[in-house]
Amino acid sequence: MIFETHAHYDDEAFDEDREELLSSLPEKGIGTVIYVCADVKSLDAVRELIDKYPYVYGAAGIHPDHAGDLNEEIFEKLRQLCRHPKVVAVGEIGLDYYWHRDPESHALQMEWFQRQMELAREEGLPFIIHSREAAADTLEAVKRLRGGEIGGVIHCFSYSRELAEEYLKMGLYLGIGGVVTFKNARRLKEAVAEAPLEQLLLETDSPYLAPEPNRGKRNSSLNLPYVAEEIARLKGVTPEEVIAVTEENARRLFRKIRARRADKDESCN
Repeated sequence: MIFETHAHYDDEAFDEDREELLSSLPEKGIGTVIYVCADVKSLDAVRELIDKYPYVYGAAGIHPDHAGDLNEEIFEKLRQLCRHPKVVAVGEIGLDYYWHRDPESHALQMEWFQRQMELAREEGLPFIIHSREAAADTLEAVKRLRGGEIGGVIHCFSYSRELAEEYLKMGLYLGIGGVVTFKNARRLKEAVAEAPLEQLLLETDSPYLAPEPNRGKRNSSLNLPYVAEEIARLKGVTPEEVIAVTEENARRLFRKIRARRADKDESCN
């Protein structure tokens, strides 16, 4: 079944049908979902969703857009949330210079990016990195912090094939979503075509970045077959192979899910 590695189901775009949508996912081929925190408010929302739905897991972190909201009290809350049995990653964290162009904002983002990367190492969790208009600084930080030792994914990867190779050499994963279906996503298509399928993950970033033919509409995990089809076309394999391999990739990266399921299987024997 499809493993959705990045969605924001606390977003107000889902207020009218959140329960109906999430409840329908397994029967429509979506076997596992990682709900990714972005702001301080979502640190509370994630508990409700992951406790309610057995196939929904969480990632706890603060998006760089909200780095100014972080302090030691919030950081400790984040640390404790990472110890929840169903929180499987630290994210989304990283750097975003698109809206934040002043050096002070960059320094603040870098400070909390580094702190959250260190948190991932300390808690034994992989990271989920957001990087926008910050390619060089993100790569430098991941190398300096030895991100390959921690493990993680570059979410919504949209940089060049050459930059993809740098992350892939570290053993990291690339998160691929709806953008790969866009006609003008030439660089991303090239990167996906060259990258090993064993280092790709399926994601939506719901409710954002819906793939063709639903571009511009609210996104959800139900659109992931379109992403799998385009990856399959680029790599000359079947969509079924893409779905199977990326599911195994996700279970390998998000180790806590694999361990949790193994414990359940053992208790049933």
